[in-house]
Amino acid sequence: MISQSSIQEVLNRADILDVVGQFVRLKKRGANHIANCPFHHEKTPSFYVSGAKGIYKCFGCGKGGNVLTFVQEHEKLTYPEAIRWLADYYKITLEESERTPEQQQQQLAEESLRILNEWAASQFQQTLLQTEEGQTIGLSYFKQRGFRKEIIDRFRLGYNPEGYDHFYKTAINKGYNADLLEKAGLVKNRSGMYHDVYRGRVIFPIQSMTGRVLGFGARILKSNEKAPKYINTPENELYNKSRVLYGMYQSRQAIGKLDECFLVEGYTDVISLHQGGVENVVASSGTSLTEDQLRLIGQLTKNLTILYDGDAAGVKAALRGLDMALGQSFNVKLVLFPEGDDPDSFIQKAGAAKFHEYVKTHKQDVIGFRLEVGMKEAASDPVQKSKLVNEIAESISRINKAEDFALQDHYIREATRKLQVEEAGFINLVNKYIREKVDGEKKFQSRRNERASEPVEEGMDAPEMPVQSMTLPKGDEQQEWELVRVLLEQGAKAYEGSENVAEVIHNRVDPDLIDTIQVRQIYDGYFHYKDTFGNLPDIAYFVSHPDVAIQHRMAGLFQTKDSMSEKWKTTYGIETLNGEFNYINEVDSMLAYFELKKIKLVQTEIMNRLKTEQDINKITALHRKFLELKQSESEVVKKMGTVILKQLSR
Repeated sequence: MISQSSIQEVLNRADILDVVGQFVRLKKRGANHIANCPFHHEKTPSFYVSGAKGIYKCFGCGKGGNVLTFVQEHEKLTYPEAIRWLADYYKITLEESERTPEQQQQQLAEESLRILNEWAASQFQQTLLQTEEGQTIGLSYFKQRGFRKEIIDRFRLGYNPEGYDHFYKTAINKGYNADLLEKAGLVKNRSGMYHDVYRGRVIFPIQSMTGRVLGFGARILKSNEKAPKYINTPENELYNKSRVLYGMYQSRQAIGKLDECFLVEGYTDVISLHQGGVENVVASSGTSLTEDQLRLIGQLTKNLTILYDGDAAGVKAALRGLDMALGQSFNVKLVLFPEGDDPDSFIQKAGAAKFHEYVKTHKQDVIGFRLEVGMKEAASDPVQKSKLVNEIAESISRINKAEDFALQDHYIREATRKLQVEEAGFINLVNKYIREKVDGEKKFQSRRNERASEPVEEGMDAPEMPVQSMTLPKGDEQQEWELVRVLLEQGAKAYEGSENVAEVIHNRVDPDLIDTIQVRQIYDGYFHYKDTFGNLPDIAYFVSHPDVAIQHRMAGLFQTKDSMSEKWKTTYGIETLNGEFNYINEVDSMLAYFELKKIKLVQTEIMNRLKTEQDINKITALHRKFLELKQSESEVVKKMGTVILKQLSR
């Protein structure tokens, strides 16, 4: 178990802007930073991060929390794993109590693949650098490719010996389970005998954005027609090839800084470019671009330049996935190297300066590139040309017309000129594809809504519903959350006649009037903390609350956009006046709400008693009390305005 003091040290040291900035490209806006949300696809940034409060909030999908919940959500880690991730990032040594055998077994089950992959990567690297076979075969190959020692270390390159089961035996001796080794794709079982999958191959560890080893790519060195040149880890709980990009961990900072990502095909292209000083590069590892891969890149930049060989295979590879990139509002460019060259060979021959010069002068936009390639293939064949016209129209239809009208218009005019087709007819064709896309999305949403509305049988899990954009609840619940916000943001500030705002709230707000369970938890927890430690808890104390629901609510409560609209006051009854002492208005408004709530409750009780009371003296007394309460109500409303009363009368 990790000690509480260590957990607190991690939370104190962890800077949310620093950590989140490793995964998304943050831009300063007012007191906050914004970015495209890493948890859902969006074109307009709605993901807000507050460095001062240590929280994040997406107003698109609703996800929010602190630096710890961000790491948990983004990296799909448990609470202890996220603490360890942050401790490792900040080089903090954790104090941990000894685990029971049951706890050790549970942790092994949760982290088994991660632990195994990390060990395997180290083992492969050790074999490459410290064994005779590794140096003679594996290291010689990398040196022939021109890779220096520091680049081999940066990418953790390795080697698996040629022996039938050398790695398997080493892993078993280290205590790793044969079934787990097979699940990780490191060994295979043939007729009851296990053998190494990567024997006689150099190893390329595939890492996540945070450096965790997800799987491996392995290249054979001996000529063998029966064996594939490259093999990869099979898909499992950690490794999904459509969701990873080779080199993203090593390249993420350069991509964000330069606001451009180079996409290449292979591992060695990435490594050679890094060694040559070009570090904003990742590889799709021979697979077509996927939406998840584009989302990874889109967290850092929307400028994507695809670099490919100049041969026919390279041309066809460059065409895959481009429509998805256009649909996600990427600025897509393509560069084809001279036939016989690839990014690896070109930079090794020409160097970084000439590489950049070549890329700059040979960039083509995606539609122009497809037109050029397609016109060559179609030649004078009318059937092929008709097919090309439809392909280009469909590609152009992917561009968001509302956001990139000028770009779409440019491509339409360019396409009709080169294809020699009528512009009006071509526009109709583009619009046809747009309508088909919209209709398809509507049908999908309709089916989704139908499934969501179906009754759920007993014992079944309810269908997962999309998280809606965060808006504070209306009525009493909203006002009660306003109490939390005022208490945590203004609690330590001065208030006439009291030590501070927290004291006046404690004296004047009856906690029994709080109906929302989470609000009551926070209210009680706040003053329990004060009584225990003698000082007031800050926002971070509740942002890191053990209850995840409270963490999320805290993020939504405090991570507001830069300015509130007028509707916030007229609809919700929250004052948004400006000025140094605006907080006094907020406190008074909130206190007035609870005073009115108490008055209304007593008025309701009097009205109920009047319905059954028979004694004329008691009836007279009740009427008198009711009039006194109405007078009190009138005074509160007159002082604070009528906006709060609207909430109570709903």
